[in-house]
Amino acid sequence: MLPRRTFVLGGAASGKSAWAEALLETSALPMTYIATGRVFDEEVRARVGIHRARRDNRWTTIEAPLDLGPALAGIDANSALLIDCATMWLSNHMLDGSDLGTAQTALIDGLRTCPAPWIIVSNEVGHGIVPENALARQFREAQGRLNIALAAEADLAVQVIAGLPQVLKGQLP
Repeated sequence: MLPRRTFVLGGAASGKSAWAEALLETSALPMTYIATGRVFDEEVRARVGIHRARRDNRWTTIEAPLDLGPALAGIDANSALLIDCATMWLSNHMLDGSDLGTAQTALIDGLRTCPAPWIIVSNEVGHGIVPENALARQFREAQGRLNIALAAEADLAVQVIAGLPQVLKGQLP
């Protein structure tokens, strides 16, 4: 059975999104994918294409690069939800100059009230060196705080490394 709240963490190109999609597909529920990314260039467009190609017509896709509240509120309790990803969502807010504390609080509140089981994917950015510029350091710190908050909300927290899940909290179904 699909856990009620799942947090999937991993490095870039670790297989975290594919693993999260596969977990969601184990349920018999209708599936909704909330995409948070913005397409700024051809590289990102190609990456989005790879993600889209993995999902068939069983998935409903909603694009919500900033305000996840209305998207989360519109999810039916008898469906399952994947949000991919918190890192892009955070980047969008930083680039738009949003108040990150307010945005994070709204995201957590939306997840708490979402009636459907959800999975949220995020990047681990704290394993590398200290970035040389202030914006990159601010992002790393904000991402770390967001990941801590998301893990605290989750019943299941998994780190995906080389496509393999490592359970941090809870139990795999």
